[in-house]
Amino acid sequence: MPTHSAVDLFAGAGGATRGLKDAGFRMLAAVENDPEAAETYRRNHRRVHLFREDVRSVEPEEILSATGLAHGELDLLKACPPCQGFSSLANGEVDERRNDLVLDVFRFVERLRPRVVLLENVPGLARDRRLPKLNGLLTDAGYRLRAATLDASLFGVPQRRKRFIHFAIREDVSFVFEGDLLELLPARFSTAARTVRHALDHLQRHGVNGDPLNVYRKSSAAVQRRIAAVPVGGNRFDLPEELQLACHKRLKTARNAASSYGRIKLDGPAPTMTTRCTTPACGTFIHPTENRGLTLREAATLQTFPVKYEFYGTYGSIERQIGNAVPVRMAKGLGLMAAAVLMGELINSNA
Repeated sequence: MPTHSAVDLFAGAGGATRGLKDAGFRMLAAVENDPEAAETYRRNHRRVHLFREDVRSVEPEEILSATGLAHGELDLLKACPPCQGFSSLANGEVDERRNDLVLDVFRFVERLRPRVVLLENVPGLARDRRLPKLNGLLTDAGYRLRAATLDASLFGVPQRRKRFIHFAIREDVSFVFEGDLLELLPARFSTAARTVRHALDHLQRHGVNGDPLNVYRKSSAAVQRRIAAVPVGGNRFDLPEELQLACHKRLKTARNAASSYGRIKLDGPAPTMTTRCTTPACGTFIHPTENRGLTLREAATLQTFPVKYEFYGTYGSIERQIGNAVPVRMAKGLGLMAAAVLMGELINSNA
């Protein structure tokens, strides 16, 4: 039976909520303002009180009222503010108001007083000027801080995806841990490496016939010829001269746009699933052996969503929802770490 309560800010399609549920948390409330992502969330987590609005317009007291919790009773507050402004993929037009949502998280911390706060974002947040300010606010409010940059592949996710993980632990929580955060994972949680082959085999065995998400992005004739010319394990550098894009010809080094028109390799982890994770021109998103991009369901499976997870929206919206999500299995692992802290013991200890 679930023993710990949780609230999910910036919930997206619900990947983190699914993982935290798998870790044993009672998900009580969530906030998500994107209409299509919110509908995806609702369809998969019907018992969670969902605020379909901008987090800046939600008062923390509304969450207490909706959940029946008192001030200081919430066990875990999870937040993953929009990350585009901190991402290495940002196009230079940074929305500072959206980036300030990192600081808005403290408004909920201050008024809900959760025992543990879990902030998850791209590694760039660790270098952002807002983080020291947030850390100062959390420390002054009586929270101990632990942070690390962890790769999703360390949690058994078949994908390379580095994330900045930031725990804030209320001072009256007795557990103190100074080691590697991964040591908080229980022994029963497998961290064995998973490959693309594992993920696609799992989908083939357990997928649903006629799955509406098992579709890939339609390509123009020129793009289709380009995809077909990329060999297994190859990328745009393997294209013949006549199929190379003019913009790629102008790039002087192999580092520039190197992943464009790349084939995913079967026997390793996938690259990071971005918000364009089924678009071959935007990264290493060509199917390992077939002449097409990934399907939406394949991308969701690489994000470790259950194969029957329901998504709502246009093709482009669902692609963004998948790419923006916390990998479900990583969220489960982070939830188990938080549970270890809340229980006041190292749960994989032999003691």
